[in-house]
Amino acid sequence: MSTPAHSTLSQADLRVLELLAKSFPTIADASTEIINLEAILNLPKGTEHFMADIHGEYEAFLHILKNASGNIKRKVRELFADTLSADEVRELCTLIYYPEQKLEIIKSGLDGTDGTELDAFYATTLPRLVLVLQSVSSKYTRSKVRKALPPSFAYIIEEMLHESPSDHDKKAYLHSIVQSIIQTGRADAFIAALAGVIQRLAVDQLHILGDVFDRGPGAHIIMDRLCEHPSFDIQWGNHDALWMGAAAGNDCCIANVLRLSLRYGNMQTLEDGYGINLVPLATFALETYADDPCDLFGPRLDRDDTTHNEKTRRLIAQMHKAISIIQFKLEAQMILRRPEWHMEDRLVLQHIDKERGVYTLDGVDYAMTDTFFPTLDPADPYALTAEEAALVRQLHHSFRVSDKLQRHIRCLFTHGCMYAVHNGNLLFHASVPLCADGSLKSVSVGGQSYSGRELLHHVGMVMRSAFNSDTPADEKRFARDYFWYLWCGPDSPLFDKDRMATFERYFLCDKSTHAERKGYYYLLRDDATVCDRILDAFGVRGRHRHIINGHVPVRVAGGESPIKADGRLMVIDGGLSKAYHDTTGIAGYTLVFHSRGFELIQHEPFSSVDDAIRRGTDIRSSTQIVELSGHRLRVRDTDKGRELQSQVNELKQLLAAYRHGIIKEPGSTRP
Repeated sequence: MSTPAHSTLSQADLRVLELLAKSFPTIADASTEIINLEAILNLPKGTEHFMADIHGEYEAFLHILKNASGNIKRKVRELFADTLSADEVRELCTLIYYPEQKLEIIKSGLDGTDGTELDAFYATTLPRLVLVLQSVSSKYTRSKVRKALPPSFAYIIEEMLHESPSDHDKKAYLHSIVQSIIQTGRADAFIAALAGVIQRLAVDQLHILGDVFDRGPGAHIIMDRLCEHPSFDIQWGNHDALWMGAAAGNDCCIANVLRLSLRYGNMQTLEDGYGINLVPLATFALETYADDPCDLFGPRLDRDDTTHNEKTRRLIAQMHKAISIIQFKLEAQMILRRPEWHMEDRLVLQHIDKERGVYTLDGVDYAMTDTFFPTLDPADPYALTAEEAALVRQLHHSFRVSDKLQRHIRCLFTHGCMYAVHNGNLLFHASVPLCADGSLKSVSVGGQSYSGRELLHHVGMVMRSAFNSDTPADEKRFARDYFWYLWCGPDSPLFDKDRMATFERYFLCDKSTHAERKGYYYLLRDDATVCDRILDAFGVRGRHRHIINGHVPVRVAGGESPIKADGRLMVIDGGLSKAYHDTTGIAGYTLVFHSRGFELIQHEPFSSVDDAIRRGTDIRSSTQIVELSGHRLRVRDTDKGRELQSQVNELKQLLAAYRHGIIKEPGSTRP
């Protein structure tokens, strides 16, 4: 690097160095920081973990999080390849995933009353866990590892991590620590602490590519865990946007959230998670649809479901139909209020001929699956009845005052956006709207046109403005309405189809009316040239760059591959949601990007946490090596590394400025 002279430094450069000198006031301070940063730059790249389309399946999500998509088991196998059997590896991994529960089972199975077997178990297991922790923490600085340690055991764990058991004296020292932990009755707590740190350090960054919500029973549990996670980001999905809109007070979004929850028989997230009062909806449905069997609105439940009796299923069906009709009315009001969205084809209720029991469109009559519409006024089909309007007000209030829901939405905004670029990878949930020729489509949002990166950025800013207290009233109303457009609007980057044919699927017998035509992104994403164009538009550089997204389940059973466009695109929605298992043939994909390259993990359905704990069953997963690097990636090869290298360069400039007297050290007599 050239030596800076006073005459070649701009005033701005000099000001930067003067500010840097406040943090590093001496040559020794600056030199030490350079050495520290260079050491970090040469560490192996941290492991990134990608997940998409979780859809409320909290047990499978938490298990995959605990086992880092099999990364922990892989390390355990490597460490103990010559010393532990497959059963012993499985038992040790289960202990890492579920320490408290597994310890209870282990202790209940040990014979003897003098505790010798239990002590022997502790004496064997604790050093093994320390070895696993040494392996997963090897990519990090001592400082970062120290911050991850629980305060009550930080000193002891650090001592054990950084001592070599090969030395005879050190081996005796470590043995004495283990014995002290056992004798003081702290072995269980220490094992739990070690397991927690292993789980935390097995992955450096967690990427969620959208759709935490809907279908499964535990979106609120997933959000609780994410909000506690030390390092995660999320690219919002269409189902996340729907819940955001509901939290913002968009009644169309509220109706859709309720409809989907009832469709899948999932009231846990609404009632137990967020305290949404469903009694008014149940009361209205029981009164309004008392004489309606609502057979077509029964919940989609697991084949082995035993938690819903016939009475409960009928009530859910009545509530499901009630909120569906309300939804179609509210959506029509929205469409009429926002003509610039050009969604008049979704004004569906006006085509119902109640007298003849048919749906008439463009002079063609279509048979209907259901013709009982007690709240529909043919003269004004989109008007809510007085009872419906009162119900909508009650539901609106319930969503708006849910503290936990509002807290979770704030977490999504804190850690999320519409897209992100990490280490040469472009992450988004669904699509980037395209024209037929693969060029970026110009989309109007609030009267102005945007495409590509600018479109996704502006959409994200609009979403945020719905929750900002300083947003002007007209802009806030548009932002609140726009959440519904994001859910089902033709040019929405979270939807990107010509329509959402919910009404047709429910009420029209002719299946040809159910079709939804996908946007050009989904038709052209196999084209490497198109993917390169998108990557260029988002400023993603490098030889090994990728688009990673989810949204559309990969139909593995039908032979579809998640790797597209000559490896430029990876789709990791393989159907974690149970509702998709029959369609996809698997239970989801996750992606791991470590210092050696990319591994795509294909998962089989997760049985249960109880099975995992008692029998050591893991999610059966198979690994596809997507791309291996010719050399082991270091921190210097990452986005963070480039930031650190910039800091090193500035510090070297500061050193030169000190040595040439351009900036004075305190107390320096240097001319």
